[in-house]
Amino acid sequence: MYYITVLGAGLVGFPIAFDLQKDKDISVTLCDIRQDRLKEIEKKTGLKTRQADLSDESAVKDLIKDADLVVSAVPGHLGFKTLAAIIEAGKNVVDIAFFPEDLFELEALADEKGVIAISDMGVAPGMSNVLTGYAFHQLDQTEKVRIYVGGLPKIRHWPFEYRAVFSPIDVIEEYTRPARFIRDGKLVEMPALSEPELLDFEGFGTLEAFNSDGLRSLIRTIKCPDMIEKTLRYPGHIDKIKLLKECGFFSTNMINVKGQQVRPIDVTTQLLFPMWDLKDEEDLTVMKIMVEGMKDGKRKRFTWDLADRYDRATGIHSMARTTGYAATAAVRLVTQGLYTRKGISPPEYIGFQPECVAFMLKDLAERGVIYHEKIETV
Repeated sequence: MYYITVLGAGLVGFPIAFDLQKDKDISVTLCDIRQDRLKEIEKKTGLKTRQADLSDESAVKDLIKDADLVVSAVPGHLGFKTLAAIIEAGKNVVDIAFFPEDLFELEALADEKGVIAISDMGVAPGMSNVLTGYAFHQLDQTEKVRIYVGGLPKIRHWPFEYRAVFSPIDVIEEYTRPARFIRDGKLVEMPALSEPELLDFEGFGTLEAFNSDGLRSLIRTIKCPDMIEKTLRYPGHIDKIKLLKECGFFSTNMINVKGQQVRPIDVTTQLLFPMWDLKDEEDLTVMKIMVEGMKDGKRKRFTWDLADRYDRATGIHSMARTTGYAATAAVRLVTQGLYTRKGISPPEYIGFQPECVAFMLKDLAERGVIYHEKIETV
C-alpha cells in the first residue's frame, strides 16, 4: 500500500484526494484547517481526513511522518515553506502551489534528502510546461513558445465576469506579480495585465489575453529566444482590474482609516472574494500551447488545444479537474516507478521523457481531460 497525504482541501486539493482514493494500491489522508469542510468531505466520500493548521511547519511534518508521498495543494503564500518542510522531512512530493519564490532555491536540499520533488504540477504552470518540454526535446532548435490559458465561469456576471477557479488570493497574485518572459533572447519583465490582445477560440468566442508570470521555470530550463505566457479572460476584465490596481486597492502598505491601520489589499479581498466565489457554478478551462522550431532542417510546429468544462456527473469544476488530475497523473508516475529523477523537478523535466508524457496524456484522457495535439511542417 502506498500512503499519500494531501495538504489542502480546497477547490483542487479535494478532487486530487478523491481521484487518488480510487486507486486500489493507494491510501489517502486529506488535511486542512477547516474542520467543517473535512466533516462534509468525510460524509460524502469516506475519505480519511485530519484537521491541522497547514501554516505551522511542525504540524505539517507531523501530518506527513508516515506518508510515502505528499501532495501540496496549499495557497501560494504558504507554498514555498510547505514544500521546504516536506523535502526537509525526506518525503517525495507533487506540489501545485503557485508560490512567488524561486523553486530552485530548494535544489540543494532536495538533492541532499534524495527525494523526488515535482513542483508547479497543475494545468498552467504544469501541463503547459510538460508539453513545452516535450516539444523542446523533439526539436533540434526551439524558436518560439506561446502559451494562452484561462479558467472562466460559464455564465458571465457583471461587473467582473469572473469567478475564482482556484485560490482567490493567488488570482490577485497573478494580477500583481510582474510578468517575466523571453524576447529577442533576453529576459524581459513587464507589469501583469500588460500588452493585451484579443484572440478567438472555437467554442469560447473572443477572449482577451494579458501578460502574466506563468512561464516560471521554463525561463531557466528551455533555451528559446521568444517565449511568452498569457492569461485569458472575457473582454473588458483587464481594464476593471487595472483600475483597481492603479488606484492602490492591491497595495500592501498600511494606511490610516479613521484611526485604524489597514492594508488596502485586505479590504479589497473582503469585497472581491464573495463576488468571485465560484460556488456551484459551471466553469470552463481553455488553453493553447504552441511550440515552433527546427527539426532535420525543416520548420515544425507543435500545438495542443484544451477545451474543458465542468463535469456535471461528479460536480467537479473544470479548473479542479485540469489542475488536479495533472497532479494525480504525476503522482502515479512516481508510485508506479515511471519517473524516478531525484531532486527538484519542474514539470518540463517530465516532458523530456516521452514515455512519461504519453502516460500523463492517457491518464488525463481517461478522466475526460483531453489535449488535442497537432504536429505540422510549416
